[in-house]
Amino acid sequence: MKGSPIRLKQKLSPKAAAAKKIRDKKAAMSLARKAKKAENQRIGQRSDSDLHHSGSGAPTRVSIKNNRGNFGRGTKSE
Repeated sequence: MKGSPIRLKQKLSPKAAAAKKIRDKKAAMSLARKAKKAENQRIGQRSDSDLHHSGSGAPTRVSIKNNRGNFGRGTKSE
């Protein structure tokens, strides 16, 4: 079984998978996406943490669990 796990999860037909691959490649190569990728590389973004953007100052590196869980307050009221 070759291919991305995402394509297997979505159970796309071969024709739909090929069309998705073209769309994804076009999105990844857009100027906006390239700028975001360059910024992440400049600031040293890693896959094991998130950058928390508070109201003032530079973003701080925090765990994914804390940042996406609203630091224990949950996200239901957001």
